[in-house]
Amino acid sequence: MNILEKLKRGFLFFDGGMGTLLQERGLLPGEAPEKWNVTNPDIITSIHRAYFEAGANVVTTNTFGANPLKINNVFETVKAAVKNAKSAVFAREQYVALDIGPTGKLLKPLGDLDFEDAVSAFAETVKAGASDCDLIIIETMNDPYELKAAVIAAKENSDLPIFATFVLDESGKTMTGCDIPSMVAMLEGLGVSALGVNCSLGADKLKTFVPQLIEASSLPVIVNPNAGIPCIHDGKTCFDSTPDEFLHHMLEIADMGARVLGGCCGTTPEHIKKITDALKNSEPKPVIKKEYTVVSSYSRACVFSDKCVLIGERINPTGKSKFKAALRENNMDYIISEAVGQEESGAVMLDVNVGLPEIDEIDFLTRAVKEIQSVSSLPLQIDTSNPLALESAMRIYNGKPLVNSVSGKEESIKAVFPLVKKYGGAVIALTLDESGIPETAEGRYEIAKRIVERAEEYGIDRRDIIVDPLCLTVSSDKNAPRVTLDSIRLIKEGLGVKTSLGISNVSFGLPGRDFVTSTFFALALSFGLDAVIMNPYSSEMMKVYYAYNALCGLDPNCGEYIAFASDKKAEIISKDTEISLEKAIVKGLKKDAREITKQLILTTPPLEIVNNYIIPALDSVGDDYEKGKSFLPQLLLSAETANIAFDVVKEAIPKDNNAGMGDIVMATVKGDIHDIGKNIVKVILQNYGYTVHDLGKDVSPETVVEYVKSTGIKLVGLSALMTTTVPSMEETIKQLKAYDPNIKVMVGGAVLNPEYAEMIKADKYAKDAMEGVRYVKSIYN
Repeated sequence: MNILEKLKRGFLFFDGGMGTLLQERGLLPGEAPEKWNVTNPDIITSIHRAYFEAGANVVTTNTFGANPLKINNVFETVKAAVKNAKSAVFAREQYVALDIGPTGKLLKPLGDLDFEDAVSAFAETVKAGASDCDLIIIETMNDPYELKAAVIAAKENSDLPIFATFVLDESGKTMTGCDIPSMVAMLEGLGVSALGVNCSLGADKLKTFVPQLIEASSLPVIVNPNAGIPCIHDGKTCFDSTPDEFLHHMLEIADMGARVLGGCCGTTPEHIKKITDALKNSEPKPVIKKEYTVVSSYSRACVFSDKCVLIGERINPTGKSKFKAALRENNMDYIISEAVGQEESGAVMLDVNVGLPEIDEIDFLTRAVKEIQSVSSLPLQIDTSNPLALESAMRIYNGKPLVNSVSGKEESIKAVFPLVKKYGGAVIALTLDESGIPETAEGRYEIAKRIVERAEEYGIDRRDIIVDPLCLTVSSDKNAPRVTLDSIRLIKEGLGVKTSLGISNVSFGLPGRDFVTSTFFALALSFGLDAVIMNPYSSEMMKVYYAYNALCGLDPNCGEYIAFASDKKAEIISKDTEISLEKAIVKGLKKDAREITKQLILTTPPLEIVNNYIIPALDSVGDDYEKGKSFLPQLLLSAETANIAFDVVKEAIPKDNNAGMGDIVMATVKGDIHDIGKNIVKVILQNYGYTVHDLGKDVSPETVVEYVKSTGIKLVGLSALMTTTVPSMEETIKQLKAYDPNIKVMVGGAVLNPEYAEMIKADKYAKDAMEGVRYVKSIYN
């Protein structure tokens, strides 16, 4: 019985932690567990066997960090790991999962790792180990973009089923701000076989997010928590949840509907045995297919429901001379400003079309998608008739995009559907074929029906098909609007799919187009239109949208309508042409920030610009970040933009006055090569004007102490991601305090918490970058 058949029949039990068990057997603080695959294979095999004996169906290879960005001998290490795991199998229905963990680096634009380099790194692991495994488990992912890279690497180099789990903080989001519906949308689109959460939190806290997973997912849900909160005992990392306590919460998680259960950091064969013994004769709840039509960005899911989805049409050269000029001049700033302006005006998705005959559409569309996603969290509709440009953009898109479009032409179907199946996405289906656009609603319905059926042949669910019955101009055919309206109703009732319109076509060639377009929009809404590609700067269109929602009970207490009307947007909606320095920094508009600062410096003292413009802007973004209104991408982008403004200011400050706000030494502790958290804090601190002395990663306690001695700096920041390296952090703090008890030490990292930080004698635990900034401010103010 293969793993997917086993999964259909009942619960599937994964193993638990590996690192803490290796520590018990002599793994040194900071030593890479993957090395033991070659040097101590019998110990690795014995741990795998212990999990099988405890009732686990699946053991994961000891390859969490086995990628070329972390170790040199990937092939030898992975091969040995797989062999060790396979050697532990002693019965039927025992499976080996090739384990893939994160690279430890942030992908561009947040970090310096290119998406394709991440794919290549993961591919090496897959190529080395997949052929002898039963499935691939991609785990402990903080960033949907990195997770997508890993899934693509697995799909392109193996036919094995893919399970994927990600890490949530206590707010229910990943480090980069991705929520559960967004992650589920992307992973289901990519075609994984099961999905869920692991690590970071204990079962008591992780269980609070399981209902959201069950509600969003049509796939089996995985839950592999830590064994509670980490602590230090005899110089080793331990966890405070006993097997019985762990079982109590895991039974609740199983009752909620999770189908794949196991453990992560701190869990042992005893923890797993408690679960398997308790549930061995139980049946899991059935996996229920959800009928949601959803697309997503890296942090925002857009579900097509009762409210019409507003798709901004302005990033499109059709009929826009300024936009065409921007494309020809390679003016990406103009495109970014359109994205920001449409989001501020109420669009919830953005159409992106850069098709001009004289430009390289493949390159420009790909860059445009990357740049827009760096300033906007809105999902994107990738709009192109060029299959090569479509594939390039879909591949690097962070989330599950909407594709515009496929038609009933066989050539279009064969070009578009394989890409949608590979990369995941919903797709706009145009009701035209080789014979053109039918004149009747029934004719358009038949084309829509054929497209839906062909999609299902490719393994694409009809919930991911959004039909555009096409809106033709009323000035050339008085019956055209009625046919479109009838088509909407017929397609929705007959096929059960969502509908969309490029609505401005209806008024083409007429004066006062907004009046005609907005009135037709109201009619289309009454016929059940689900999405509209429109101009969000049109006050008439937005009036109809907000008024319709209020009148149809879609706007509780008319709150959105009142906010819209009272903000005077009902009178006029236009792009904000006056961009302040604060807004440029908050929105991440780098070119604007540079130019505005150059103008300000002519009339404003440099330090006044810093104190009255740059720092308040950073504080505003930081406050939103701490309140969960913005997320890591916005925080880092704003910091980069502020740095550009700072550079302009620095040029105007005399060198003897160019002192920093204060100094801090930062390092990732000995044995830990994950420097994501440290680098994030470093960027933010630097842009607040602090001087960061970055000692890098895998830094020994002695190196940190010697640097502090030589510089006299009294503030140190330490980072650790791995449970096996926290003892190195404790030793570093011990040596620092022995040298000078007045030195302040701030710590952070995924395996830490306030109690743990206090236990290892740190002065401050910073849960995120902004909390770190606040602490540094308190030291130097």
